[in-house]
Amino acid sequence: MRFRHLGLPVRDRELSRAFYAKYFGFAVGKATEYPDDTLIIRSGDGFDLALHPDPEHGKAPDFLHFGFACETREEAGEMLERLRADGVEIVEECDEPTLFSFKCLDPDGYRVEVYWESL
Repeated sequence: MRFRHLGLPVRDRELSRAFYAKYFGFAVGKATEYPDDTLIIRSGDGFDLALHPDPEHGKAPDFLHFGFACETREEAGEMLERLRADGVEIVEECDEPTLFSFKCLDPDGYRVEVYWESL
């Protein structure tokens, strides 16, 4: 059994789609739209995000987050700089000998973690 998808209520489905495609590799061409207006976008490694329009959804609790693991500390650092340069809000950073991580906010205010961890 594997964790294969996450459903997110979003205010603007296309804005969220563009964000996850640009920064996290969710292919624009690999999308499926359903009659309830849910759009499923897929990453190269088979993870699906189900983006469901909900213009009135409230703020998520601060602890609620999901993460993307990087192969190297450098990869995570480069992503941090790329997001920062593009004006994406960074809300948390951690730089320790065995862990480099940060959390940014997606267009709906969800906390997205990017990290490298030496196991």
